Formats: sequence, C-alpha cells, structure tokens
Amino acid sequence: MKIALFALIALALALLVLVHRWLWIRLVRDTTAPRGLPRRIGTASIIALPLLSVAALTAGRAGAPFLVQQVVSWPGFLWLAVLLYLTLTMLVAEPIRALLLRRLAHRDPSGEERDPAPRTSAVLMQTASSAGSAPVSAPAPSAPAAPGGAGEAPGLTRRRFVARTVGGTAAAVAVGTVAGGAYGVLRGPSVRRVHVPLAKLPRAAHGLRIAVVSDIHLGPVLGRAHTQRIVDTVNRTQPDLIAIVGDLVDGNVHDLGPAAEPLRRLSARHGSYFVTGNHEYFSGAQQWVDHVRELGLIPLENARRALPYFDLAGVNDIAGESEGHGPDFQAALGDRDRARAAVLLAHQPVVIHDAVRHGVDLQLSGHTHGGQLWPGNYLAELANPTVAGLERYGDTQLYVSRGAGAWGPPVRVGAPSDITVVELASPQA
Repeated sequence: MKIALFALIALALALLVLVHRWLWIRLVRDTTAPRGLPRRIGTASIIALPLLSVAALTAGRAGAPFLVQQVVSWPGFLWLAVLLYLTLTMLVAEPIRALLLRRLAHRDPSGEERDPAPRTSAVLMQTASSAGSAPVSAPAPSAPAAPGGAGEAPGLTRRRFVARTVGGTAAAVAVGTVAGGAYGVLRGPSVRRVHVPLAKLPRAAHGLRIAVVSDIHLGPVLGRAHTQRIVDTVNRTQPDLIAIVGDLVDGNVHDLGPAAEPLRRLSARHGSYFVTGNHEYFSGAQQWVDHVRELGLIPLENARRALPYFDLAGVNDIAGESEGHGPDFQAALGDRDRARAAVLLAHQPVVIHDAVRHGVDLQLSGHTHGGQLWPGNYLAELANPTVAGLERYGDTQLYVSRGAGAWGPPVRVGAPSDITVVELASPQA
C-alpha cells in the first residue's frame, strides 16, 4: 500500500514537472528574448509557483505555524486553479498556434525562431505590398543588445508575435476564469430552495424548513469573515432546523477556533446539528465535536433525536473508521419506530445504500462540492452516486449540497457554492 502511494505521488510530481516545463516553453521561451529580464522573471515564476503549491498542500499536515500556512496558501492554491485552466486553454490553443505557424512558414519559409537582423527596405516593401498596404520604409538598424542580454534583441519575429498572441489570450482566459470563480466563493454562498415531499411526514410538519450547510472548509484561506457571511445568510432564511453536514474545517481548534466563533449566532427553533466530514479527521475530529458543542451546535455521533414530527439522525463520516469511530447505522437508526419519517445527516453520499436498508426517508449530504472546478464534476461522478441535487433511491431520497466554501483553491467554476433550504412537504397537506 505504501509503495503504491509513493508511486502515485511520484507520478503526480513528474506530471507536474512536465506540465510546467511545457508551459515554460510556450509562455516564456517562445515569447521572450534570450537572457532578457522578462525571460528571467518568467522562469523564476514557473519554478516558484509550483513550489508554493506543494507547500500549500503540505504545510498543514507538516505542522507548520498557521501564519506560514496562510502565507503560502493564497498564492499556492490560486496557482493550482490557474494552472488547471491555463493548461486546458493552452491545449485548445495548440492546434491554432500550429496552424498559424504553418501559414507563416508557407508565406515566409525562412521564418526564424530567433530575432532576425533588420530586414532590408526591399523585403519590407514587398511584405507590405502583399498585405495590400502602402510601402513601408526600412527602420534604422537598432543598437546591439547590452552585454549580458539585459534587453531584447532588435526586431520582433512573426513566430514570437504568434506565440505572444496565443499565449497572452490563453493566460487572459485562465486568469479571468479563476478571478470570476474566486469572486463567487469570497462573496459567500447563494440560497437554493428545494421542495421535498415525505410520505410519512404529518400534516403539522408541512412546510418545515431545514437549512443544509456543508463543506465550509475554514482554514488558512477562508476564515472568520466567511463564517460570518454564512451565518448571516442562514439566519436570513429563518429555518426551523439547521444541519451542518461535515467538512467544517481544515485545521485544529487552536488555529481555527476564532474563525468558527460566528457559528454561535446560528438561530433555528429546532436547533442546529452537526456531523463530521472526512476533513475533521485530518486534524482531530473529537476536538471539533467538543468545540461545536460549546458553540451551541448539537453533534450527532451515530445518534438520533426524536423531534416533534420526525426523527433526525446523524452518522460519523467514513474517514472515522481509521480511528474506530466510523458510521454506525444500527446505533443511529436500528431501534427507531419506522412509522415516523426519518431524516439522516451523513457527509458522504456513498452511504445512501445503508440509509435505504435502514428505512431512511431523506438523506442530507455534501462532500462532492458539485465538482468545484469544472471538469472536476466528471471525476466526482465516478466516486459518488449523486454529485449535486435531489435524487431518489428506492423509497429514500438523497439531497447533495454543493457546499458553502471551497477546498484548496478558493475558486469555483461551474459549481457555485450554496446553502440549501430544504422545505419538507406532507402528502396530507
């Protein structure tokens, strides 16, 4: 197992190096003069940014001070998002670049990769004439580059012009996509409303509202201000019950306790409940179970609460199995009255089949982020029965939230963050 993990990490690092090497060729070497300042800056950036990304991914696990985590996380994680879309746009641009260079070679077979010497007036006049414009006189010869290559060589080749145009367009698309996705996360989640009929729900509970909050991911990037935005949004919906279904944090209570403090102001007449997600176990789930209890939330650790109109149950996340505290459906649901409706809080959608076997009417989950970064939704579909939204499995309905935050890059593309208000409906109403 360890050998396979090591091989996977080595493969990922090798791929990371190859992608950055290719991007350096296309975006730095092909667009800048040798030994010039722009090339030096580009080369330094293409080395530093992936190192910051690796540091962002490993600093927390390595026990680095929280301030260090914050310093490396912003540029490191944002570069991962830019890298994804820069690679995709450059792959799309590659055949366009090849076509332009082929046409260039057809028109000018002597086109060079290096900056050429100044063309003669006759060549320039012939080029201008072929383009349908007025003749252009030859420019005066430029001064030679300063010793050591501090400036660009004279002139701009057509090949370099094509490289700059294609590369600049791809970079603008990638940065614009990431900027828009980051703005969507940092402004806070929107509210989504879903109508869910439950056959066993009594008439008196018709219209009961559950605010579902998942995957906040408080950490070195998203902090107290993000929590406050979520709390304000939830309270404005005036829910009857609040369900936080895991992945609240990426870190320990010592570092993130202040960031979680606004949760104390959540308000719902039937209370606020919490179940663990896989990320809680990365930093110690029990400390967070104890802390959210201090904040006024009610942890459901393989437990059930009999509410006035239905049973509310919660199970630990699958990641807890490594610590002997995994999901226990028998403890949470085994002895209940099945004539009553049951709503289950479970972080990962994959436990839906256990929920079906135990007669759950509605399971509320998160975990997938809806894919978070397109085309990540296609990968999420391979590992989860439902990536986002409401689906039925036998007599059990499953609702999966896209989440209120973001893991890694504070960016979402094609999967906007949300807080879902699930409105229960009774067939007797």
